[in-house]
Amino acid sequence: MTINDQHDINLILNGDANAFHILVDRYKDLVYSLSLRMLKNREEAEEVSQDTFIKVFNSLPRFKGDSKFSTWIYKIAYNTCLDRLKKNKKFYNDVPIDEFTEHQVKTIDDALENLEAKEREQAIQDCISLLSSEDGFLLTLYYFEEQSLDDISKVMGLTPNNVKVKLFRSRKKLAVILKQRLEPEIIESYERANR
Repeated sequence: MTINDQHDINLILNGDANAFHILVDRYKDLVYSLSLRMLKNREEAEEVSQDTFIKVFNSLPRFKGDSKFSTWIYKIAYNTCLDRLKKNKKFYNDVPIDEFTEHQVKTIDDALENLEAKEREQAIQDCISLLSSEDGFLLTLYYFEEQSLDDISKVMGLTPNNVKVKLFRSRKKLAVILKQRLEPEIIESYERANR
């Protein structure tokens, strides 16, 4: 937790409602991005973001500081998204990954390294949006928010080892989509170079 977070939390707990606006401003883009990643609908992501911050505000006195404040907010956002998905009973197509090898995943990673940073980020974001909600959420936390396996395990209520397995499977699914979307010659040049 940042010193600023703790300072703002203390202000809020002492009755300064304006300090909550500061926390919301600090985390609103992130909560919205994660919600959109899971729900794949802007209006629902906006609603879940609002619900998340209402829950954060109401639960703030119970925040003990056992984890980073950002991790705690991600967990509330994640659970709020899960509740919304259950309520709406939305299911998304899964990408088959059975025939994808670890070498092929590494090849995709290498090909992505060759793209310019902005192009790479946009390519990954576009492809992540095609994954299931949980896979997209997990990859976003890991790659774009640079959360550790331990932090992600707290957010998702899983063991770090389970997160590692899910992350590997999510990367394999992403690799399938990236292989279909990236220019084949980029992939082929890396496959030849890595033989």
